[in-house]
Amino acid sequence: MNSIPDPAQRLSTALSQRFATAPTVEPALPGFAELARMANHRSHRKFSRQSVAPELLRLLFACALSAPSKSDLQQADIVHVADRAKIKTIADGIPDMAWIADAPVFLVFCGNNRRIRKIGEWRGKPFVNEHLDHFMNAAIDAGLVLMTFIHAAEAAGLGACPISAVRNRATEVSRLLGLPDGVFPVAGLCVGYPAEEGRITPRLSLDVTVHTDHYDETGVQEKIEAYDRRRDSLLPYRKQRNPERFGKAEFYGWSEDKARQYAVPERADFGSYIRKIGFSLK
Repeated sequence: MNSIPDPAQRLSTALSQRFATAPTVEPALPGFAELARMANHRSHRKFSRQSVAPELLRLLFACALSAPSKSDLQQADIVHVADRAKIKTIADGIPDMAWIADAPVFLVFCGNNRRIRKIGEWRGKPFVNEHLDHFMNAAIDAGLVLMTFIHAAEAAGLGACPISAVRNRATEVSRLLGLPDGVFPVAGLCVGYPAEEGRITPRLSLDVTVHTDHYDETGVQEKIEAYDRRRDSLLPYRKQRNPERFGKAEFYGWSEDKARQYAVPERADFGSYIRKIGFSLK
């Protein structure tokens, strides 16, 4: 019978797969089990038919909303889309993501600047922070709650996959979910019990994304090209993006895919949507 690797070994193995080399793992470091679970994170898009108990979902909401919040403003909300007809409507608008309709649970995490404005009205105080930062505060709060929910869900044996594409149709999603002015969708989330193990996605090396004292781009192009090759050897792309527009590349790596992705307009109307619901973005 195969033995289960100890947490330190699982941590080191996962980080090696993720970054090519793993940081030093000190045997006496506490919290190995949690660190190993975080390092082994993987998105799940295929789920079993097992339902998620309502009481477990409620517990996960509470854990997620225990996340840090800017100045304790608590500008994040979660919409549990339980109506399968509404889920189908969202999924139909994002046709390349069939897992939205398949997931047992679909959530939409929202930034909420409306509540603090209402509190100011109730308390007879003016809202004078009419600028970009108040939008960012709400968006970051929602992002923190989203990531905390994912960690909590994984601890409970669930898998998840974020869906930023809800912002592709922000107006339609907001109308469908009855989001008032000042409340906006940040991301959806598919949740359920995984039907397969999933894969660790390789990331850029730490010497690209971690800096000390000042931002450093020394050798960054070469490092990204090396990452392209390493990632291709472990997790090659199944198809090339927009070959009818960009042609078929002899080698298709992460950087080519991302360059192609941002060479095509996406969510160009999101800024106008955000302004329309009450954010000036000055």
